[in-house]
Formats: sequence, C-alpha cells, structure tokens
Amino acid sequence: MRKLHKKPLIMAAATLALTGTLAVGSAMAYFTTYSTAGGGVKMNMGFTETIPNETVDQNGKHVTISNIGDYDCFVRVTAFAPVTLTYNTPDGGWTEMVDENDKNVSYWCYDDVLPAGKTTEQELNITYKFPEGNDKPEEFNIVVIQECTPVLYDEDGNPYADWNHVIKDDSTQTTE
Repeated sequence: MRKLHKKPLIMAAATLALTGTLAVGSAMAYFTTYSTAGGGVKMNMGFTETIPNETVDQNGKHVTISNIGDYDCFVRVTAFAPVTLTYNTPDGGWTEMVDENDKNVSYWCYDDVLPAGKTTEQELNITYKFPEGNDKPEEFNIVVIQECTPVLYDEDGNPYADWNHVIKDDSTQTTE
C-alpha cells in the first residue's frame, strides 16, 4: 500500500480554513456595520422675553424694557388710559410708529436692538392730562403694553424687525 503524505493534506486544509475565515469576516463586517436608531429629543432653542419696568411720579409713568430672554430683540410700547396720554423721550432713542391695521393705535419703538440681558438705556415718559370739567376720574390706571420681536437680518446683514412674526406652539409663522 501506498503511504499518503500528511503534509500536503494539512497545508490544503489550512489554506481552505484561512480562505473561509477571510470570507466570513467580511460577511460579518457587512452585517454588523449598519444599525438603526429610534426615538427623539425635543430641543428648546430659547425664546426672546422682555419685561417692562415702570415707575410713576407726578410727571407720569416712566418706562424702560428689560430683555430677559435668550436672544437680541426689538421692542415697542403703547399705553391705554381713560385720559389723554402724551409720550415724550427726553433722551431720544424712541420713534413713533402708527399701526398699519389700526390707524388709531400708535407704538413707540426703541430705535436700537435690545441685546439679551440688557435694559433700554433711554426711558419713555408717558404723561396724562385730565379732561376739562367734571369728567375728571377719581382713580385710573395707565396700562402699558409692550411687545418684542426677534432680530431678523436681511441679505446684506442689516437687522430689521418683523412685527407680524408670530411664535406659537413651538412653531413660527408670519401673519399678513
């Protein structure tokens, strides 16, 4: 009988085993490199929030606005009372703007961008005048309404205010 040499058989088996492991490794890499994920995280991008600071003396109401929000903004103010109101700005910094939708309402807009964490440097003074005769109220309030809108930038990088921009339920829209 003929004697079989074991060395070529062992070499052939080792070659097949190595070739097989190379193929299995790349196949395993294909199946394990892709994965899927689920779920989500709600992100809070921050908001612009302002508060009015009002002091009253014999000369009327003195108003400044503080930006306690996360972003720079523009602010405007109007007031309502049962008496005639007059606005003045002794140091400037405020400009009157008539509401496009209601010509009887005017706002006083702060001229500069109000940075986050800052207060308007110039104050807006609101004085009142009682009507002539017996129509003078014994007691009344001057209700100050203030609004803010985030700073938007045009294509040239200039800041502007869009007073029709509405933030509602974590979404934004522009009303016409």
